[in-house]
Amino acid sequence: MRIDIMTLFPDTVGDVLSESILGRAQERGILRIETHQIRDYTANRQNQVDDYPYGGGCGMVLYAQPIADCLRAVQKEVAEQGRPAPHIVFLTAGGQRYTEEHARRLAQYDNLTLVCGHYEGIDERVINAFADEELSIGDYILTGGELASLVVADSVLRLKPGVLAEQKGYEEESYWDGLLEYPQYTRPEVWEGRAVPQVLLGGDHQKIDAWRGEQSRARTRLRRPELYEEWCATHPITELPKWKRGENMRLVKTEEQMAAAARLMLEGRRAVCAQNWTPEFCARLTEEEFLARLQQEKKNGYAHYLHCTKDVPDGMVSVSHKEGRIEHLYVTEASRGRGLGVKMLDFARKKLEEHPHPVLSVLDTNARAKALYTRMGWRLTGEVEEEFDPAALPGVVHKCAMVTMRYEG
Repeated sequence: MRIDIMTLFPDTVGDVLSESILGRAQERGILRIETHQIRDYTANRQNQVDDYPYGGGCGMVLYAQPIADCLRAVQKEVAEQGRPAPHIVFLTAGGQRYTEEHARRLAQYDNLTLVCGHYEGIDERVINAFADEELSIGDYILTGGELASLVVADSVLRLKPGVLAEQKGYEEESYWDGLLEYPQYTRPEVWEGRAVPQVLLGGDHQKIDAWRGEQSRARTRLRRPELYEEWCATHPITELPKWKRGENMRLVKTEEQMAAAARLMLEGRRAVCAQNWTPEFCARLTEEEFLARLQQEKKNGYAHYLHCTKDVPDGMVSVSHKEGRIEHLYVTEASRGRGLGVKMLDFARKKLEEHPHPVLSVLDTNARAKALYTRMGWRLTGEVEEEFDPAALPGVVHKCAMVTMRYEG
């Protein structure tokens, strides 16, 4: 692959790209990186490359002419080598935000040309005449496009075969599959009292892969919720966890079972409310109030189910055949990570076979639950069932709402 970078500071760009991994790749002939001084193509004696903007305003604007002549020179050289015409990218603040998806796409080109803006910007006419696309590396302003060109060049070139020692080196990194990368550790096993997670030391690669997957999902969910929502929408759960020996669902019939369901509901509600309500509010929640609620719901037609593992309740879910609704899907903290939520949600939906599109409610800040439901075919309807506003409700810390999701398959 050949990359040409047009800039007012070619030495700065060239020096960075000649180091480390990309430098060695160039030495082996895998890559070719050329930098071009825009100033060399000026048509005035002063080698001036910019002027004041028409219409007034601060800063200076790069001339169209030197950039156009520089681009034409590169196009001619590439054509004489019998290579495909270069794909031309202008790096501007007004371009489309750059992502890993862009890097993968740009890596498919044999020739890529990057044009670095500077000062106030570039004369729009040369952009319109030559640009195949405009890209921005983020929602902030730099003094020039050189740093942006380095970001794009590095992220593209590292994807070319032979640049990295192993293809797996980039396929397991952040953004490759839509998630942030899992935490990494190296020697020593204990550093300043902080130990490496035990699962990474055991040599069981199935457990290691499972841990890394969970860490990657959790990190993305907490740090980049918008990425996580996109990932969930495109990564449905296609294979349900198998029911294990000693696991079963039991219809709540006895007072003892109803009390167990109330305890589970209390634990689940406190966990869900912890980030949006005060600790004092959560502490005031009682088993008795949830017991009364579950009993009333049973009178209104709800069926409550307990998930038990070796006769110990560790999850619950409720269904209303009358309303086609699922409620109260909770798993104890100690039992999370075993796929119980997936199995119970599937169980509850199948109980409502007369309702092809049942609904459920979820707190809009409960990213973990929304992710699970999304991956199992549920979608937000846009309906808000109840809002919780700190200005109106004592005990509420952050504004949130109970929203509806519908099963779409």
